[in-house]
Amino acid sequence: MKISELEVRQGNIEVEGEITSKEEARTFEKFGKEGKVCNAKLKDDTGEITLTLWNEQADEFQVGDKIKIINGYVGEFQGDKQLTAGKFGKIEKVEA
Repeated sequence: MKISELEVRQGNIEVEGEITSKEEARTFEKFGKEGKVCNAKLKDDTGEITLTLWNEQADEFQVGDKIKIINGYVGEFQGDKQLTAGKFGKIEKVEA
């Protein structure tokens, strides 16, 4: 699947791309547990989308990494499409 084909509320997404930028991670507390969230930009030859990295993913992936999202989900935040691996998906590095 290509980034340009992604639609809001679409699930079970498999897409590959390169992380082109990454914001500073921020911490939050939910249900008495501390978590971490970070937004990055994921790009392929058809477009770009905001990628939300949660907890250990925020440290694991860096700008320039080529990654594959398996069973991802597209949500929407403040009018922008956002891709995440969510609770049931995963992100893995792809060899160039």
